This record gives sequence, C-alpha cells and structure tokens, in this order.
Amino acid sequence: MSAPLALTTGEPAGIGPDLAVTWAQRARDTSVVAVADPAVLRSRARQLGLELTVVDYPGPITRAPGALSVQSVRCAATAVAGQLDKRNVPFVLETLAVAADGCIKGTFSGMVTGPVQKSVINDAGIAFSGHTEFLAERCGSATVVMLLVANDLRVALATTHVALAEVPSLITRQLLSDVLNVLIADLKTRFAVTRPRILVAGLNPHAGEGGHLGREEIDVIAPVCRAFADRGVVGPLPADTLFTQRQLAGADAVLAMYHDQGLPVLKHVGFGNAVNVTLGLPIVRTSVDHGTALDLAGCGGADIGSFVAAIELADKLAHS
Repeated sequence: MSAPLALTTGEPAGIGPDLAVTWAQRARDTSVVAVADPAVLRSRARQLGLELTVVDYPGPITRAPGALSVQSVRCAATAVAGQLDKRNVPFVLETLAVAADGCIKGTFSGMVTGPVQKSVINDAGIAFSGHTEFLAERCGSATVVMLLVANDLRVALATTHVALAEVPSLITRQLLSDVLNVLIADLKTRFAVTRPRILVAGLNPHAGEGGHLGREEIDVIAPVCRAFADRGVVGPLPADTLFTQRQLAGADAVLAMYHDQGLPVLKHVGFGNAVNVTLGLPIVRTSVDHGTALDLAGCGGADIGSFVAAIELADKLAHS
C-alpha cells in the first residue's frame, strides 16, 4: 500500500480547518493524514454542525465519511475562528516541517497545504514569505518554482512574494535560466509532457516596445528565450495578449515575471478549482489557490473545490 498524503490545515483561525472537516465528510479513495491539532478540528466541526471522528496516526488510515486520520500537533492557544493569535505561529510552522520531513523520509507520498496567514507569522518575529520559500529551505532545494494549474492552463512565476518595486532587479538571466530548467524538467517528469512549449511574458507593457518602455526584455529576457528556443521556449511576449486563446493554443505553460502578472488571469479562469504546485522540490506539494478567508472561517458553506483539486492533483503527481 502506498504512503498517504499529508494535509496541513494552515492558519488555525482561518478556513483551513473548515476545508479539512468538510472534505472528511466525503467517501474517498485517497489516503490522507491531517497534520493538525485534533482539538481544533473537533471544535470547528462542532461549530459547522458536522460529525467528526479523529483516528490517531500512526495507525490505520481511515477513509470513512465523517472520519479523518490525524497526526497530532498542538496549538499553544485555543484557536478561535477568525481571530489571529501569534502564539499559534509555531504550530503552523511545525505542521509544515512535520509534513515535509515525512515526505522526505517516505512516510508521506506528498503534501497538501491549507492557507497560512503570512502577516501573523511575520508579526511574531519570524521572517516568512510563503510556503514555496519555506519548503525550498526545508528540502535544500536551490531553485523552486511556483506553478498554478487551472484545468489546461499552467502559469509559473519567475518571482513570487516580493514587492513590485523589487521585481526588475530580481529578473536576471541566471534566475530565468534556473526557473526554466526546473519548469521544463518538472513538466516532463511530473506532468508527462514530452516536449514542453513554454510562453514567456515580458516584464514591461508591450514587452518593452523595442526598448522605449524598458530594456529588461532586450537585455535579459530575450537572450534567455533565445538560449532555450530549441527546448520549446517562446518569448518575450506582451503579457496583455499572451493569455488570449490564440496565443495559448498548443502551449503547455506560461512563465510570468511576477505574481500579479500571471495569477489574476489564471484565477479568473479557474478560481475555486485552481491548484498551486511547487516545482523543483524532491517531494510533491500542492495547495489551494486562495487565502485564509478569516471572515468565512467557522461560518459554513466553504467552497472546497480548490481543496479537492489540490488533493486529487497531489495524489496523481505522487503516483505517476
């Protein structure tokens, strides 16, 4: 029997516990272990009017509706839906570490992460820019790539959670080469795309308009695209027309230069069913495409579409 997936529920005051206990009501084929606080899950289930039986792990994996296997990690303070508490930041990070280390050891076949609240982690005095960077350090991976998947559309990011003012200085030939190498390799090995075709966005409006709106395309992006042309890379292309149906026809992925260049389009197409995948890791990691939704936590009616898609894709990638 293959190893189960690990599920981290993210910020305990957020929507993550709601997603886990709601998903647990389903009959399922996938073996999943929640790395979480059982007390938080039970409390959130009661708040939502749901039945939940917690089965301790290590032990038999339950797939029964209304039950969830849980590897216990305890919160320092009682988690209240919608109310952030810095005392629970170590819990959030420990769940990620336990899940990642379990994947590295082979205890888990992959990990699915619920949303975390970056602001409260940083307010607690811990530098944290996101799951992607945390897992890169934990796994010792030099280059990782954030890829969002929505149906047939895949969008990778050259830079992730950084201020927009910092992006131009971060876009270097070395960075783009490293990102493209990871993206091409994982499209082949993880997604079984034999000969990937990747469209690369320019950084500036109209891809720089021949240098009149910026030289990053001329000096940095175009030379890298030429170097990778025989590996299926095309660009730089103006981002405002790159995402049209005609341009995307036959493309296996888009490489955007920064977070809000590529992800608004992808989330417009598939919000609620999109999945975040971290490429370049020695482990499988997927996540939901949304944040902690503190205002919705504990209120019921959470949309678990992205959560379900993240589990299904992690299971597929882990066993492909």
